Amino acid sequence: MAEAFAVDVQGLKKSFGGLRALDGVDLRIRPGEIYGLLGPNGAGKTTLIRAIVGLVAPDAGTVMLLGRRMPDVDNLRNVGYMTQAAALYPGLSIAENVEFFAAINGADKGVDEVLKLVQLDQRRSSVVATISGGMRQRCSLACALVHKPKLLLLDEPTVGVDPQLRVQFWEEFRKMAAAGTTIVVSSHVMDEAERCQRLGLIQFGRMLAEGTPNEVRARAGTDNLEEAFLRLAGDGVVA
Repeated sequence: MAEAFAVDVQGLKKSFGGLRALDGVDLRIRPGEIYGLLGPNGAGKTTLIRAIVGLVAPDAGTVMLLGRRMPDVDNLRNVGYMTQAAALYPGLSIAENVEFFAAINGADKGVDEVLKLVQLDQRRSSVVATISGGMRQRCSLACALVHKPKLLLLDEPTVGVDPQLRVQFWEEFRKMAAAGTTIVVSSHVMDEAERCQRLGLIQFGRMLAEGTPNEVRARAGTDNLEEAFLRLAGDGVVA
């Protein structure tokens, strides 16, 4: 039987010293959904994603991924995670990095396919230390996609990517979601938020509101998503 929720987070709290990074976050995301975490830098987006994937131990709360309680090392093979800062081996080539991530996730094929998707197949032999920031971003995405995960966590995935390739990435994300992959995208870019099926607006480690882009705008009484976020944040509204 399919999981009721691909991501089920309840009461998540995390502090770093005197800083409360997550303040009782509840989050439920359905299988096959593209969900956007929208908020400014420092809002708690990255901490939330890191807590979901198990890289940060929460002070309180629970995380269920794909129907299994986290942390669960075996379950991580079902998850693809693209970090905000490229987590690559600079001394290896582009193809070697992707092959490494494929191997540790038990994937025996798919490297050529994913390199074509991110348009790096012609640069497969280039050493990561010598390529541009945008190419590193594309290589990071390839590493997250190569094992065809059921859940894909993308932290600011298109920073430094040219607009045409960004459109192609989103076309692929929609195809993956239609095939059943759950995708969580963190961003502070409004045009990317518009591409998500549902949004969670987060600030100071708290969820301000959730819903489709249209629902969020209607709740704030504006036709502009950026203005909606500013109004909800200014009012201190919590979902």
